[in-house]
Amino acid sequence: MSVVIVGGNERMACQYKSICEKFRCKVKIFNQLPGDFKARIGSPDLVVLFTNTVSHKMMLHATQEAARTNTTIARSHSSSSTALKGILEQHFCAVAK
Repeated sequence: MSVVIVGGNERMACQYKSICEKFRCKVKIFNQLPGDFKARIGSPDLVVLFTNTVSHKMMLHATQEAARTNTTIARSHSSSSTALKGILEQHFCAVAK
């Protein structure tokens, strides 16, 4: 399973990675817009958009790329670790140990 996280707090990136590892997911985290953003997203199983901490342009690029690759999008206004755990539990139906 692979997850792309768009937005979120830069200081929480390590926590996001460890949460995804507990769910046995590979993760890419984009807190800021890189130049080749669309190419770097790839085709993950899930795109998580933290809408409170992401620019409109990043959100637009992420949703366009997810639509092109038929990828599921999960939106959350909160960028907390609890919100990410809830999203992963909901979409992957697995409980982290």
